[in-house]
Amino acid sequence: MRTPGHRRIERRLTAILAADIAGYSRLMGVDEVGTARALRDHRAAIDPIIASHGGRIVKTTGDGILVEFPSIVAAVECALAVQKLMAERNANLPVDRQMPFRIGINVGDVLIEGDDILGDGVNVAARLEAVAEPGGIYISDAAYHQVRDKISAEFVDMGEQNLKNIARPVRAYTVRSTAARANPNVTIPKLSLVVLPFANLGGGVDQDYFVDGVTEDLTTELSRLPKSFVIACNTAFTFKGKPIDVKRIGRELGIRYVLEGSVRRSGERVRVNAQLIDAETGGHLWADRFDREIADLFALQDAVTVELAGVFGVKLIEAESHRSKRKLNPDALDLAMQARAAWNRGWSRGNIEAANHLYAQALELDPDNIPALTGLVTGLAISVVSLWTESREIDLSRAEALASRARELDPHDASCRNAMGFVRRMQNRFDEAISELEGAIRLNPNMHLAYDTLGFTKALVGRSEEALSHFADAIRLSPRDPMLFIGYFGLGWAQFLLGNDDQAVETLRKSITLNPGYSPAHLFLAASYGLQDRIEEAHEAHSAYVRTNPTIGTIAMLRTNALSTNPVYMAQRERLYRGMLRAGMPEE
Repeated sequence: MRTPGHRRIERRLTAILAADIAGYSRLMGVDEVGTARALRDHRAAIDPIIASHGGRIVKTTGDGILVEFPSIVAAVECALAVQKLMAERNANLPVDRQMPFRIGINVGDVLIEGDDILGDGVNVAARLEAVAEPGGIYISDAAYHQVRDKISAEFVDMGEQNLKNIARPVRAYTVRSTAARANPNVTIPKLSLVVLPFANLGGGVDQDYFVDGVTEDLTTELSRLPKSFVIACNTAFTFKGKPIDVKRIGRELGIRYVLEGSVRRSGERVRVNAQLIDAETGGHLWADRFDREIADLFALQDAVTVELAGVFGVKLIEAESHRSKRKLNPDALDLAMQARAAWNRGWSRGNIEAANHLYAQALELDPDNIPALTGLVTGLAISVVSLWTESREIDLSRAEALASRARELDPHDASCRNAMGFVRRMQNRFDEAISELEGAIRLNPNMHLAYDTLGFTKALVGRSEEALSHFADAIRLSPRDPMLFIGYFGLGWAQFLLGNDDQAVETLRKSITLNPGYSPAHLFLAASYGLQDRIEEAHEAHSAYVRTNPTIGTIAMLRTNALSTNPVYMAQRERLYRGMLRAGMPEE
């Protein structure tokens, strides 16, 4: 029973759409009057679309808009129509004058206060809009389950998102119009494929590492096909153990073919069954079975590659690599595959140290095992860059010796060139690093880790414009990679160095969403906010940086950790110090 004067709180279940303009602050800074006029013109064009889908504009805030819909289907269809119209309106404008919308959509219970709506249902939509790509649409898991079978669109699972001031992670999906895929000859590379994780037949879970290792090596070999576009293993493994919809995978990854199969290990023999599927039709194009001794595993992988090259109608370039002619020590191979399994559990000190130990054991049995050599080089370099070692110079010297040995064994193996490139970057021998990394990419244009390392190296020598494309390539080659936050950080870092603070903020926030504990992203986000005079947000980002990296707490310490003395880079890095002063970091 309510007491006299008690006001009943009203609630209702509704669909909420939140939208704003990406880069609006930058545009206003360049041309306040023209930007305001352009926004009014855009709103005049999209408001009728909102009305036609039954939407009610709850409120507008500068470039932002909050809309309520009676149906989640209507909300998503409206968002697709708005983004299509905005793409057309932006198409003929210079890139620096375009005004792309970001849209977030949720369905949930809201509080009613007059004409306004409040509560977590609204907050989730607003936070999804904040992490959406410019021109993109993010919807919550709750919205996805109500709309997925009711409209013609692509839904790509973006995983759980840690949204600001939202207590629990929210699984999000990006929505794309299927019209963009109307002509696959234009949007999808001709020879594009993904190798899905092979099934482990009869070996038990203790043999999963071996089967995964076969999958990874086969992916690497298929990357040798001329003009191929091969999705990286880290993305492919996100489909492991899940129901497979080949057509959906093809649309999501932008590829034409899917290779799947199984591995059965029995003693010292291994049998691989493989089949190639057309991702557009679901039809089977090729299948075969291969039996080999484990010591001849390289020959088995080469045999699969040669057959698939014939199916695709391409001629394999005769690789100078002599993999198939090398006999493997089965026990060393087994240890190297266990090491990679430790790697795949995630980038942490414990996992990297475990992998390094296993690689070292493999090399004791077979000093010429190239996967173990290059794996240990990378593990040692990561320990150095992550500040997990107290013997930096010793570890770098050891990594250099191992990389040199691998390169002597096979100078035409992309992994050997990539390993040496990583070491040279850590030694500040940047020109040599760039030469090695570009060589690795020529040998294997699908080696996404080489693109990331090349991007960081070029930015450190003042070539941030070039770095942008390398980070974008890494993201494209492995769009669901557990380490994707590094690619987005690199992209945002290069944008910051170039003075593109609006873009940097968007990209760095994406990196933080993927990994909230990655301190460099918080650092450069705080500086970006500081340079934009968004002081409250700068202080929040600075606090997050201090929580994730309490060891470097002053600008003087930042100056001593500049990573390069290149004059162009050093001049660009001054922006970091100015931004962090405004964010509240002390000078000394």
